[in-house]
Amino acid sequence: MNDLFTWAALGSLAGASAATLLATNVIGGLIGPDGDKLRKWIAIGIALALSYLTAAFATDVGAEKWIIAFFNALVIFSAALGVNQFPPGNRQATPTRVADGREPRVFRSWV
Repeated sequence: MNDLFTWAALGSLAGASAATLLATNVIGGLIGPDGDKLRKWIAIGIALALSYLTAAFATDVGAEKWIIAFFNALVIFSAALGVNQFPPGNRQATPTRVADGREPRVFRSWV
């Protein structure tokens, strides 16, 4: 049980981003098709909650920790949803090919 999420892992960028992504997808999936429109808002809410929760436990810093927690939440949100990727208009489309029915759908060459 100690190999899954821990408090220390949730306090790191990787752990908080993974938890945000996982929780966002699960909650969005439970809501149904309408959840797709809400995923960004769910993700920012979870990222803010995790960041402010982490800041609440920080004892060696002053009041500026709340401002830093806000920007940390934006970093967690960006990492979880891939906001830091190129905008969709700048991405190159991946060429697609329709299967002609002669090759198995599961086992086909990636090249």
